[in-house]
Amino acid sequence: MVGDPSRPHVATRDLVRDEVVVSSQTWVVKVGTSVLAGRDGRLDMDRIDHLAEQLCRVMDSGRKVALVSSGAVGAGIGRLGLKGRPDNLRQLQAAAAIGQSHLMRCYDEGMRKRGRNAAQLLLTHEDFDGRGRYLNMRNTLHALFEWGAVPIINENDTISVDEIKFGDNDRLAAMVANLLQAQLLVILSVVDGLYLTDPAKPGPAEVVSCVQKIDDEVLSLACGGKSALGTGGMQSKLASARLVTQAGGSVVIASGTRPDPLTRILAGEEVGTLFLAHGNNHRARKRWIGLTARPRGRLVVDAGARKALETGSKSLLAIGVVEVEGDFEKGDVVSVVDPEGREFARGLSNYGAEDARVVRGRHTLEARTLLGPSNYDEIVHRDNLVLIV
Repeated sequence: MVGDPSRPHVATRDLVRDEVVVSSQTWVVKVGTSVLAGRDGRLDMDRIDHLAEQLCRVMDSGRKVALVSSGAVGAGIGRLGLKGRPDNLRQLQAAAAIGQSHLMRCYDEGMRKRGRNAAQLLLTHEDFDGRGRYLNMRNTLHALFEWGAVPIINENDTISVDEIKFGDNDRLAAMVANLLQAQLLVILSVVDGLYLTDPAKPGPAEVVSCVQKIDDEVLSLACGGKSALGTGGMQSKLASARLVTQAGGSVVIASGTRPDPLTRILAGEEVGTLFLAHGNNHRARKRWIGLTARPRGRLVVDAGARKALETGSKSLLAIGVVEVEGDFEKGDVVSVVDPEGREFARGLSNYGAEDARVVRGRHTLEARTLLGPSNYDEIVHRDNLVLIV
């Protein structure tokens, strides 16, 4: 359901925002390249300093804040004096290598003048896929919070290739928010929020104030455009917002070019579009299984198995598995899909793909006979299963 944008100062809506802010003790803030840089690709030093000031003010309120910042490629373009964004991976990675150090220096200067330290974390998708690396990342972030530092997170553009790239930092920010079980993700862009009408067309564009759930109606409002320097559009932001809200967090999409967006959000003001949490507040481990790690394979199950998994506290048994797709190992995350190919759950497989193919469609006693009694009775145990629709 989309909130009514024609009533921007309804008291109940302000109370909702107040409640979201009060209950949000951990924030993840994402800022896009086009917020940090001008049209020529050069970093706007005043804007970065202003952002650093706002981050510190949010932390001074007793909150923990992590920043996911784009801008390395844009900064590199500006430092090199290029006329535009390179169109090949080799030059993009080289521009990122030059720009990242410049970007971090700007953040560090802004933090240090306010008594805080900036810490750099460069990540790839593989850091989220492996449970060990995932936990190490979380532990590092919490240690930085204990020291009052501000983690500055970016994709490792200098080594990322197509199969491990996030695609844009909106998704990276959502994954960091779920990693930290952050109650609030703030996405700062060059737009004022989710528009009811296309802002590129003549006439005033209305911004949706509050979204209770990201459904097809809301998704239809995404224009899908991209900024000149960035890689993501509104569709990307809505996908990331849905990833966070279904895990129990709230999201604000707002303009990072307007004055004081973070401190105004902190004050409960009506800034941008607020997307309310509506999903289960999963524990960190289940967020990793269901919303973060990439599945290594698929288990196609029959209609009866889907109903049993969705309506009861049931594990996935071999007899309910129709097909096994992909090449995965025991302990890998797998997708669980119905006969029409619709994914509805993810879980940790107790079997590798080869053994799963041997026992699919079999009763438990048959499976024990085929593979031996030491194997699990369940393909995916209920404790390691997360429903995602």
